[in-house]
Parts: sequence; structure tokens; C-alpha cells
Amino acid sequence: MTEQMLSDTSAAHALNYCALRYFNVAGADPLARSGQSTAGATHLIKVAVEAALGKRSHVSVFGTDYDTPDGTGVRDYIHVSDLAAAHVLALQALVEQPDRSLTMNCGYGRGFSVLEVLDAVDRVTNRTIERKIEGRRAGDPDSLVSDPSRIRETLPWKPEFADLDTIIAHALAWERKLTEIREDD
Repeated sequence: MTEQMLSDTSAAHALNYCALRYFNVAGADPLARSGQSTAGATHLIKVAVEAALGKRSHVSVFGTDYDTPDGTGVRDYIHVSDLAAAHVLALQALVEQPDRSLTMNCGYGRGFSVLEVLDAVDRVTNRTIERKIEGRRAGDPDSLVSDPSRIRETLPWKPEFADLDTIIAHALAWERKLTEIREDD
């Protein structure tokens, strides 16, 4: 809907735009200066890192009957810094080409299952987080993975943090720092 509104407005007025599509933003600033701080967050990596640090007792796995290699849902994750870099490059493209609008997917073209993410958190933290298998949530698809070919063809975007363990390590470092910040308050 929003993309259609942007397109309509662009056709009626002197406006160019870029719509960047992405799914699960994860990780944190590599220097742990910022990251997700939402209380009660539901994003898997945030929840899993909190569980690894003892802030949650477990991580719920919603369904093991998906049509995926390990039966759990597969999702596309993108490091927040790679997404920020895509936004900067998109803005530069809009400034350089004011008569052109863009719609592109941001991602790595590969997804990770819930169990792959949890295994990565175990690996990075050297701990085993408890997993509770629960029923599948209504409407959840087997797999959601973006096709980033257009952004790679259009912009000089080269992701730096496309590794799941790196994404988790940055999220973990931020979560530890966030704990310290909150304890100091």
C-alpha cells in the first residue's frame, strides 16, 4: 500500500523515492554503542540472546512441522549496520538521479531456521539455551527469504556482516552493555 502511494505521489509531483524491503533486522552496532532495547521484544535473536544471559528462562519454538530441512521456520535476518549502509547508498542514488525511484529488497538471499539461530546462539555464548517446543502459530509460512539481486545490481552495496555468528555476537555484546546501563540507572 505504501509503495503504491509513493508511486502515485511520484507520478503526480516532483518526488523520487526508494522503498527498501527487509525482514528481520538483527545484531547491533559493532562497537556496542546502540542496539535493540525494546522491553518484551519478540524477535528471535533478541529473545535468544536474552535467554542466554539469563533474562528469560527459555525460548519458545513455534512449530517443528514446517516444510524446511529441520522442520522449523526459516527467516531472513539482516545486520542493522548492513541495513544502515543500504539506506545511505539509496539516499545517495536518489540525490544523484533525481528522476529515478527505486524499490529493492535488502537481505543476504539466505535464511536461517529457528533451530539454526538457536544453535548459533549456543555456539557464540558457549551455553545451551532451553528450548520449549510449542504449537505452530497460525499464518506463519515455512520460509521467508528476500531476493537481494536488485540492490546488488543497482547500488554498490556490499554487506559486511552477513554471517549469523557475527550478527549474534554483536547482539550479545549490546545486550550485555544494555544490562550494565540499566543496572547503573
